[in-house]
Amino acid sequence: MSRETWTIVAGGAEAGPEIETDVVIVGAGPAALFAVFQLGLAGLSCHLVDILDRPGGQCAELYPEKPIYDIPGYPAIGAQELVDQLLLQCAPFKPDFHCGEMVAAIDRLEAGGFRVVTDAGTRLRAPVVVIAAGGGSFQPKRPPIPGIEDYEGRSVFYSVRRIADFAGRSIVVVGGGDSALDWAINLQPHAERITLVHRRDEFRAAPASVARMRELEAAGLLTFMQGSVARLAGGDGLLREVTITGPAGETALAADRLLPFFGLTMKLGPIANWGLRLEGELIAVDTERFETSVPGIFAIGDINWYPGKLKLILSGFHEAALMAHAARRIVHPDRKVVFQYTTSSTSVRKMLGVA
Repeated sequence: MSRETWTIVAGGAEAGPEIETDVVIVGAGPAALFAVFQLGLAGLSCHLVDILDRPGGQCAELYPEKPIYDIPGYPAIGAQELVDQLLLQCAPFKPDFHCGEMVAAIDRLEAGGFRVVTDAGTRLRAPVVVIAAGGGSFQPKRPPIPGIEDYEGRSVFYSVRRIADFAGRSIVVVGGGDSALDWAINLQPHAERITLVHRRDEFRAAPASVARMRELEAAGLLTFMQGSVARLAGGDGLLREVTITGPAGETALAADRLLPFFGLTMKLGPIANWGLRLEGELIAVDTERFETSVPGIFAIGDINWYPGKLKLILSGFHEAALMAHAARRIVHPDRKVVFQYTTSSTSVRKMLGVA
């Protein structure tokens, strides 16, 4: 990702006075980035706050090199490539990013609008807040393997950031869902040896992925073992051996990388204390404006709930567009709203730098 397309604003109590903007967006995943574009078309400025160290959300953090097949106009596009394109698209509107910070509080101001305070002490004031925090705070589930924490970050990884880092390695992938099978398949051409381990000979992954895995197994390019990881051996964080317990007893595998995919633990974190109406672990919104139970606070993307909700990036894009028009009416209530198409509006094309 080119840093020329985005800028991190230094946070903290000593970073300066309270920052005023039109919209504060909590989160910086695909829905948030497209919201910057839509809000920019509406003439609104944005600051984004995200707990990760760069924009992109789960796409950049968990599966940057994984292809996505349901983005309109792209038969296939890598997750990081999608993030990069969204950053380029919203770049003309010069959003400011506060990365590595978590929103700790949102306070309604007597004069109107909200004050957003992060755990780093950054204070932002805006008439509109948009929550686009995906599933909230997320972290991978750690499997119950004795001493696994000693290898995390050096030999044990819960996501694949760069395929090149696993080239030539003896890899054990553990799990039976989409992530486990997808990465076993995608890493196979690059690994010295790859073994997929799952407690059952049935999988929760897409049928096409299961079929492809079976093809690789039949061709001798991938090994499947039924069972679970009993223990690890190595030293100084460097894995040397993985012991699998299965129907036939214990098997010791030489391996220098372990990828356990046991899902993610999603938590709303501080969002649960912001006084918004929740539906389980999600924020309830209307489907006209995608506004929450607190006027002026919106929620888009996987964090929201409404009847018929589909957790797709595409849905987040649609929600961002309708939210932006509602936000404009809040920030500039006296301005006449004129809907303009990007293909024909001279003023919009000037904003985008393509006139």
